[in-house]
Amino acid sequence: MDASNRSSRRNFIVRSSAIGAVLAAPAILLAQPTPEKDEDKVSPPEDLMREHGVLNRILLIYDEHIRRLDAKQDFDPAVLKDAAGIIRKFVEDYHEKLEEDYLFPRFRRANKHVDLVETLLGQHQAGRRVTAQIEELATASALKDDAKKRHLVDTLRAFNRMYRPHEAREDTVLFPAFRGIVSEHEFDALGEDFEKKEDQLFGDEGFFKVVDQVAELEKKLGIYDLGQFTPK
Repeated sequence: MDASNRSSRRNFIVRSSAIGAVLAAPAILLAQPTPEKDEDKVSPPEDLMREHGVLNRILLIYDEHIRRLDAKQDFDPAVLKDAAGIIRKFVEDYHEKLEEDYLFPRFRRANKHVDLVETLLGQHQAGRRVTAQIEELATASALKDDAKKRHLVDTLRAFNRMYRPHEAREDTVLFPAFRGIVSEHEFDALGEDFEKKEDQLFGDEGFFKVVDQVAELEKKLGIYDLGQFTPK
């Protein structure tokens, strides 16, 4: 084989190898694990704020019970007791504990919003006392007693009156300031800690399970249809 033929053969092999590498590239790319998308991650403030959405839906359930008590309409006390149980287990024992264990100490160390933190902590403690009263009064026997019914109405109103401004102040002041008092690494690590704690207490996709529980209570009360809240 002369030199020109050998050169042509080498060029053919090089071109064939290059083409083969290009054709194989998509398969190689498809075989690579898909990196986790940043948009799939939930930041600590976002996690806490969506949990406030659960709280808000319970406040609407409480509103409906207040309306029925005022109108002297009957209702199943088990629905109210279940709603208070979600407040105790999901909001007080989980959500508020996250704030108390992870957020409040960091704000104190940073000497930022300390007065607000102390007020919020005091309201957490007051809320737990009120929830215990609601659970105690959400019984068929208590609803037969006019004095206890009035106490239940007052207790529900007190809870809603405190928690609407409480969560609003956290959403608009405390949570937006949190990123500024921790490092980027600490901020991301806390998001993972929150998720692990949620899975530990409520199982995989625990947040969505709780949302489903709230929706079932709304359906029992006839307040699940969002359209009914639209002004005529």
